[in-house]
Amino acid sequence: MPKYLITATYTVEGARGLQKEGGTGRRDAVAKMIQATGGKLESFYFGFGEADVYAFVDLPDTTTALATSVAINSSGAVRLAMTPLITPDEMDQACKKSVGYRPPGK
Repeated sequence: MPKYLITATYTVEGARGLQKEGGTGRRDAVAKMIQATGGKLESFYFGFGEADVYAFVDLPDTTTALATSVAINSSGAVRLAMTPLITPDEMDQACKKSVGYRPPGK
């Protein structure tokens, strides 16, 4: 199952909701949403700095990842970025593929 890194930043509205719900409540709500898509929440952390949330999730496919991203971002409470994560084996396979790229000007 494809793995994704989620980084999220709360808006003012989202931060107020977090204050009200608490950290474990928010983590549990995210886990429930991910499970409902057929995925799994691997880990969930809060931070402060560039992002407020860092989560690693397994999702069934790209369409599910996009649907999840759109649903969260359209809430207005969170600005979310989702990064697909590549395994070392997948990188090995990619490095062995020829794509016929020509750099500009050459």
